[in-house]
Amino acid sequence: MGSSGSPLPSSSRIVIVGLGLIGGSLAAALRQAGVGQADGSTLLACDCDEREVALGVKMGLIDAGGPSLESVIDGATLVILAVPVMAMGKVMAELQALRHRAADDLVITDVGSTKGAIAEAAVAAFGELPPRFVLGHPIAGSEKSGVAAANPDLYQAHKVILTPMADTDHEALMRVRSLWQLTGAEVLEMDIARHDQVLARTSHLPHLLAFSLVDTLARQDERLEIFRYAAGGFRDFTRIAGSDPVMWRDVFQANRGAVLEALDDFEAGLAQLREAVERGDGDHLLGTFDRASHARHYFDTLLNQTSYQAEYQMQETAMLRYRVAPGGSVTGRIRVPGDKSVSHRSIMLGALSEGVTEVSGFLEGEDSLATLQAFREMGVAIEGPHHGRVTIHGVGMHGLKKPAGPLYVGNAGTAMRLFAGLLAGQAFDTELTGDTSLTRRPMGRVADPLRQMGAVIDTAEGGRPPLKIKGGQALKGIHYDMPMASAQVKSCLLLAGMFAEGETRVREPAPTRDHTERMLNGFGYDVQRDGDTCWLQGGGHLTAGPIDVPSDISSATFFLVAAAITPGSDLVLEHVGINPTRIGVINILLAMGADLRLDNQREVGGEPVADLHIRYRPLSGIDIPVDQVPLAIDEFPALFIAAANAQGVTRLRGAEELRVKESDRLQSMADGMSALGIENTLYDDGIDIVGKGGDGANYAGGTVESHEDHRIAMAFTIAALRASAPIEVNDCANVATSFPGFVELARGVGLQLDELREEAREEGA
Repeated sequence: MGSSGSPLPSSSRIVIVGLGLIGGSLAAALRQAGVGQADGSTLLACDCDEREVALGVKMGLIDAGGPSLESVIDGATLVILAVPVMAMGKVMAELQALRHRAADDLVITDVGSTKGAIAEAAVAAFGELPPRFVLGHPIAGSEKSGVAAANPDLYQAHKVILTPMADTDHEALMRVRSLWQLTGAEVLEMDIARHDQVLARTSHLPHLLAFSLVDTLARQDERLEIFRYAAGGFRDFTRIAGSDPVMWRDVFQANRGAVLEALDDFEAGLAQLREAVERGDGDHLLGTFDRASHARHYFDTLLNQTSYQAEYQMQETAMLRYRVAPGGSVTGRIRVPGDKSVSHRSIMLGALSEGVTEVSGFLEGEDSLATLQAFREMGVAIEGPHHGRVTIHGVGMHGLKKPAGPLYVGNAGTAMRLFAGLLAGQAFDTELTGDTSLTRRPMGRVADPLRQMGAVIDTAEGGRPPLKIKGGQALKGIHYDMPMASAQVKSCLLLAGMFAEGETRVREPAPTRDHTERMLNGFGYDVQRDGDTCWLQGGGHLTAGPIDVPSDISSATFFLVAAAITPGSDLVLEHVGINPTRIGVINILLAMGADLRLDNQREVGGEPVADLHIRYRPLSGIDIPVDQVPLAIDEFPALFIAAANAQGVTRLRGAEELRVKESDRLQSMADGMSALGIENTLYDDGIDIVGKGGDGANYAGGTVESHEDHRIAMAFTIAALRASAPIEVNDCANVATSFPGFVELARGVGLQLDELREEAREEGA
């Protein structure tokens, strides 16, 4: 390493071929990062326009240069090809002839935006794609050109995509990665074909459209009036038409196949819009515009939190930690967001119904938004959400359309399992995928019984996502005894049963939440129950109706426990759903001695709700009744914190389901509690927790891992109320998945919570 701390080797001789905006900005960024005399490195450049080289030297961007590669190649350790795509072949042929004059460990890279064409040119020039040639593409630029426009911050926080091959030299790859990291860029990897397809759609097609639109308008007689009165949106969209025409001519020639494919897709969509305008089809226009508008906002949200999520399948770039100081009380009157289970189902059933479904109280978290967006991609027109209100224009049981690509459901296990049921009965093929946490969760528990019904489903190794579901299968109803109580499995099979011939009957070993049965009946689809078994007949239909989503008792639980364990607390949680299959947490807290009262009990849209009023009172450890376990399965992380502050031992058994949630919640909670000094004993299906009771601190502070599990993160956040020192919780970004606004509500009722962000550790670094 050089003395400046640069990750590039000391005394590097870096040659930039082509000193325009891209090459000049790279030189400026490297200079700004300290590459030069401090580490003994030399920055050189060549350009057919000697004036550009002279200006680069005068600006201090390079040490020297010349008009040809021959003038700068001696001893070169790194060559960056920054010439137009169609000129790459000639430059590479020249480099091959001069290769013997460069350093033995020479690394070559490029900045071209079409990797397939450049790989072909490299094979033509070198006889192969050399192992130490790392293909790369910085996603950055400007309408300006030439070295005079060089900007040292051009790549700051922008993406650079590297497209290494299987035989690419690892040390060469790391050197090129380090080069771009010095500029402040975010470095990603992708295969060549995928890169060219993605860029054809996200960069090349928009440039083609911008050039075409401006050219079309500029040739009209009214062009002066058109441009004089053009609004900001027109200027924003057409700004890219000011880019270098020669460069873009080369791009479209080099990436011809992928661009034509993208253009065909666009023209097909444009033709449909033209027909809709011509026939005055407002529903089609609304569906298209609404789908596009919310796709833009939704993927904006994802991309602000991750490098490439969804389509590009990359990793998060920023880690979010919570730091929570001990002490304080929990007081006030709050309303937590809408129930996630009901929100998911309202979109699903509303989309499959006949008519318009109005939803209020919708949970605007990432999981629910992922479900909403998935139905938009299947052709359902959905207005909102706006302040929790959503309007769904149902398409009927068989009105969904094949999505353009995989349906991404984020971190939503509920969405993936329920989707599997309703998509198994569709006429088209679909693929369900999710984030890194979801792709670790088992899906065999829904795939196996669906296969018994006649569905054709492929999973990844271990029965994990993605799920590939083949359409057009004739489903038959089955009688299924669930081996483990699970509302998601039950709901999945009931949804598939609507598309199946005959009766679908599901028996559960213990009661689970019954939102699906309640909502199906509310939409006019008859679901019957007798004891532990529910069933329906296939071939029915759904009729739209209003839905008022109650506040989520799972979200309310964190504040119920916070108030229950903290002296001086007095808190009211408004409009909370108290569905009989979800009130295990209330029953367990009452059994532990909590001062908890249900006020203003009523029924809204078939779901019982109440205001929960809780005040501090010392808790006692209990043996949690086995029949309450499935009624509180999602609430146990918070209940473990209640147990840690109760007097005596709390024992839980029959909760093996906790092993297969977003994380192994038994293990994750046990590890975190041990880190804080909370005595516990872990079992295969449960845990014993020894609480100290009393009104003071009951355990130490420290750092705990959430394992990207939102409920683990929130549980240890409220634990800080009774700690002797601050608690830091790692990997908290997924809290927004289930509980948007958690941090603000927590602070509002008295928690001292800070959010800390840091760059993620790179895999393999």
